[in-house]
Amino acid sequence: MANIDLLALIVRDYDAAIRFFVDVLDFELVEDSPSLTNDGRPKRWVIVRPRGAQTGILLARADGEHQAATIGQQFAGRVGLFLRVEDFDATYQRMKDASVRFVKEPREEPYGKVAVFEDLEGNRWDLLGPRPIKL
Repeated sequence: MANIDLLALIVRDYDAAIRFFVDVLDFELVEDSPSLTNDGRPKRWVIVRPRGAQTGILLARADGEHQAATIGQQFAGRVGLFLRVEDFDATYQRMKDASVRFVKEPREEPYGKVAVFEDLEGNRWDLLGPRPIKL
C-alpha cells in the first residue's frame, strides 16, 4: 500500500503562508522545524494539512530566482489543488469574509458544488462540497 504523504507548494514567506492556511483555510500546523538547505543555509520544514486529512502540504520558501518565478504559477494557471469540505456554504462564506479571492462563483457539477479560489500566492484551487449521493 502507498499514499501521497506530502506535496510541496512554493511560497514567498513561511509565516504569511502559515497564517493563510491555518487562520483562513482552517488547516492544522503539523510541523514547523528549523532545517538546512543542501548547501547549509537555514530554512524551515513547515507542514500544514486539512484537519483530519492524511496528506499534507510542505510550505517551501522559494530558494533563488528560478523558484521565485514559479510562485503562484505552479499549475500554469490551472486549478491544481482540490479542497473538499463537508459544509460548502459555511466554508465558502468564511473564506469570503476572510477576503479570499474567488475567481469563479459557486456552481453545481456532477461531482458536487464547486467554486475556484486563489491561495495567498495566486495558485488556483477548487473548493468542493460533499460528493453527491448516487441513487
